Amino acid sequence: MTPQPTENKTNKPNLDATWLRELCLNAGAHDVGFVQIERPEVDIDRDDILRAAHWTRTLVTFVIKMNRENVRSPMRSFANIEFHASDDQITETSRRIVSELEAKGIRAMHTAFGFPMEMDRWPGKIWVVSHKRIAEAAGLGKMGIHRNIIHPKFGSFVFIGTVLIDHQITDYGTQIDYNPCLTCKLCVAACPTGAIGSDGHFNFAACYTHNYREFMGGFGDWVENIADSKNRRDYRKRVTDSETVSMWQSLSFESNYKAAYCLAVCPAGEEVIPLYFEDKRQFKKDIVKPLTAKEETIYVVPGSDAEGYVKKRFGHKKTKRISNGLRPRTLRAFLEALPLVFERGQSEGLSATYHFTFTGKERAKTTVIICDQKLEVHDNHIGKPNLRVTADSEIWLGFLAKERSLVWALLTFRIRLSGSPKWLIAFGKCFPS
Repeated sequence: MTPQPTENKTNKPNLDATWLRELCLNAGAHDVGFVQIERPEVDIDRDDILRAAHWTRTLVTFVIKMNRENVRSPMRSFANIEFHASDDQITETSRRIVSELEAKGIRAMHTAFGFPMEMDRWPGKIWVVSHKRIAEAAGLGKMGIHRNIIHPKFGSFVFIGTVLIDHQITDYGTQIDYNPCLTCKLCVAACPTGAIGSDGHFNFAACYTHNYREFMGGFGDWVENIADSKNRRDYRKRVTDSETVSMWQSLSFESNYKAAYCLAVCPAGEEVIPLYFEDKRQFKKDIVKPLTAKEETIYVVPGSDAEGYVKKRFGHKKTKRISNGLRPRTLRAFLEALPLVFERGQSEGLSATYHFTFTGKERAKTTVIICDQKLEVHDNHIGKPNLRVTADSEIWLGFLAKERSLVWALLTFRIRLSGSPKWLIAFGKCFPS
């Protein structure tokens, strides 16, 4: 439901959109848009937003443009200091906007660009606001195949902030009717893990495992390496000295991204595109080649599509097999994570239907269909299954976390199969994370 441009439900006068935009620009934003709390694009976040600020009527979304050459550098310290500085700028601009509004008697709250998040909900939805969705809804850009917002003017070199306010405004944004993405596929060529498919497919697990190695689950895996090590010599076999000091750096000076090459090479946006059109070959030589030619370690889950991709595409880059720490602790989290950790390359040739019946603390009936390297997850049981799996939900989650033995679970009937076990093996191959 779109609010009428008169007075809102709290009988507060609508704020003038032009005035509010100028206020945000003066506070340091480089572009601004507005979205109603009722918009469909807010559906995924609305409950969280209203729990945080029940009075929210409008989301103010704005972008800060980054310095491009830092992001493009193969020296990741240069890129990361720009990311951290832009993050700080988002926070400072958000606080200025809120301070100005509060001084005028307008209730407002700024939200985190990235971190901190609601880590007590890990590995579920730990964020409150999906900034990219909101920015897209407000007309500040479109999502490219690299899953980043491409601003019409500033391209991919933007960070996004969101402020919640308790007023409606006189004019709201709408999505732009074109995509600034050039479909040049340079992000596909530059991605060291193969996470970005030329057909638009995105492998979340591949990107997360490498780029976020020193965040969240990757940090947890490092801690478990320490816990599992018998002594310092054993630890050094598991973790190199450079990895140890890199983790120290992330702990001391904010977490560092391992790649983000998709942003670095993107030529879209009015301010960015001239260099690309001036000489495409030179653009690739100067910006793409240093990243693809860089000798570095790529972190992969054993048996993942990323592991095979790196060996095939980047023979000069090393791979290191790790756990990405993605362990669902609830049945809902497990089911929601399936599309994110599905490895379509590992499913090649598989056509199967699985019926899951979960019992115990959490109960559910679910159908998972894998066919033509695509995944479908449905509530309840549909179709004729190749395999029926009946499992106590806690035992199943413990098995996924490698805390329970599958053999033990089968022998004690905590997990029961109806059909050939080969189908379960094939299923597991599709989800190595």
